[in-house]
Amino acid sequence: METSMNIIVPIAIAAVALILIAGLWNMLRGGSPNLSQKLMRARVLMQFAAIVLMMGALWLFAG
Repeated sequence: METSMNIIVPIAIAAVALILIAGLWNMLRGGSPNLSQKLMRARVLMQFAAIVLMMGALWLFAG
């Protein structure tokens, strides 16, 4: 279980970063505002998932 958390948490963090970069890229090139909104919502949801995974890992493997 610890090994899977060591893999899943960094993947979740990388997914947040990729969604953020995609949103910034879309904004800087003057892309669709609707796509920017969708990317922002996806980033927030992914951040929530990443935080839940990190807190779950801390809770499971603490002490």
